[in-house]
Amino acid sequence: MTAAACAPVLQPSPADLSTWAADEAAIRAATTASADAWNRGDLNGHLAIYVDSVTFMTRTGPRPGVAAIEQQFSQVYFRDGKPKQTLRFEQVTVRRLDANSALETGRFVLSGGGEAEQSGWFTLVWIRTPAGWRAVHDHSG
Repeated sequence: MTAAACAPVLQPSPADLSTWAADEAAIRAATTASADAWNRGDLNGHLAIYVDSVTFMTRTGPRPGVAAIEQQFSQVYFRDGKPKQTLRFEQVTVRRLDANSALETGRFVLSGGGEAEQSGWFTLVWIRTPAGWRAVHDHSG
């Protein structure tokens, strides 16, 4: 048995739980706003959930930074400044890791535009920043 398996699980206080409800709502709202921005053709708005130093995990390895993600998305998923397909998120779950971090999982679906539907699972690691909740890591596949 590892030391981690023996570590006590700390239960959040009732005050932490009431704060967490607002935090979870903020993360869910940011995720929704990100999809809405995508569907409006606002790629920068879609990427606003990320810290500048985010890592985006791909099949070929991590892609560091928002600029690299923006370049990839604009080349692959957008045409003439508009998204090729509509984005939606399903089966979204947000878990509190501690007072300043959270884990979000769910399914992304790209559909329409005369192209085959694309979907997969994602994990976002969120941290509390002075600007609000931002994702520091995205693993989508």
